Amino acid sequence: MSSSAPSFDVAVIGAGAMGATAALHLARGGQRVALIDRGEICRQASGVNAGTLTLHMTRAALIPYAIRGRELWMDAVNWLGMDVGARAAPGLSLAFTEAEREMLEKRAAARTAMGAPIRLITPTEALAIEPGLNPSMIAAAFCELDGHVTAYLTGRAYRKALVAAGAGVFENTPVTGIAPEAGRYVIRHQDGGRTVARRLVLAGGVWLETMLGWLGIAVPIKCLVNQLIVTERMAPVMRSVVSIANGLLSLKQFENGTVLIGGGWQGLGDPVRGGVEAIPANLMGNVQLARHALPALGESRIVRIWLGLESESPDAMPIIGQLPGLDEAYVIGCVHSGYTSAPYMGQLLAERMLGNEPEMPLFDPARLIGKLEDTH
Repeated sequence: MSSSAPSFDVAVIGAGAMGATAALHLARGGQRVALIDRGEICRQASGVNAGTLTLHMTRAALIPYAIRGRELWMDAVNWLGMDVGARAAPGLSLAFTEAEREMLEKRAAARTAMGAPIRLITPTEALAIEPGLNPSMIAAAFCELDGHVTAYLTGRAYRKALVAAGAGVFENTPVTGIAPEAGRYVIRHQDGGRTVARRLVLAGGVWLETMLGWLGIAVPIKCLVNQLIVTERMAPVMRSVVSIANGLLSLKQFENGTVLIGGGWQGLGDPVRGGVEAIPANLMGNVQLARHALPALGESRIVRIWLGLESESPDAMPIIGQLPGLDEAYVIGCVHSGYTSAPYMGQLLAERMLGNEPEMPLFDPARLIGKLEDTH
């Protein structure tokens, strides 16, 4: 039956920012590409995250990748063909306790050593940058390379660019399995259809554990269920991206006046059901912390709360590269604070697949795979 199925050079399963970027560069590199997703492009985890572009909350080892990723987001009009609301903004990370000050100093030093332009500043300097901050802070760190993207705009931009590049875009097409067959990969769809490709990229985020299982590979993927809050529109109260040294808060105000409150507070959910519901105590804690950092938020009301899924590998580092023991099968995902570096990570994988040497190293999946089980 697979002989009559559509055939491509590469099938990318998962149309988040990393998968869509890899697919776009592969298509522009002359590959016949199929991008397949159970939903729409950048409408799963990549479409519901905070869109924060930050070095303060990026793992030190990933700083060089995040810097390049941020550059790509800021230049989206040129390489993606559309403004996706990428805006540069100064970034501030605050400390209100001695423990947070110590954490702030250690994290700033580690990130600076990896190339992040982060420097420690006094509370007076922080208030000059962002007058609305709580003056009870005892220390702050400043980064000129922060900002944010309007995440829900990216799907439209990627779809237009992919179609222009000649890629096949298969949205709302759930995959139920993959089988190697005669040097190709046969991808089975929920509706009974099939797609055949010579090469395969798994870019499924929190769904990677299931996808890898289709190929007989066991890698546990942790699913974080991050809570996000948006306020009603309000007069300008901040112009920077604000976080707290302990990582439990991120704040930014969009051009329309709404303020987005994040910080990784967890809700209830899983890869099967998605985000199910917020945990009241976490919701209150997140809001209270936001009001503490920026008192003016006490005058605003919450408009919406939602949950976004984030994947994490067993060693909390990305999985990007060729899968061992399989011909022309690749994986990309599990990048901590991955939205900032997503377009660059996708570009790196595409470079490798097109036969070029990526300018930065990938993250070999073999380190996480204990054994391969032939399930076919």
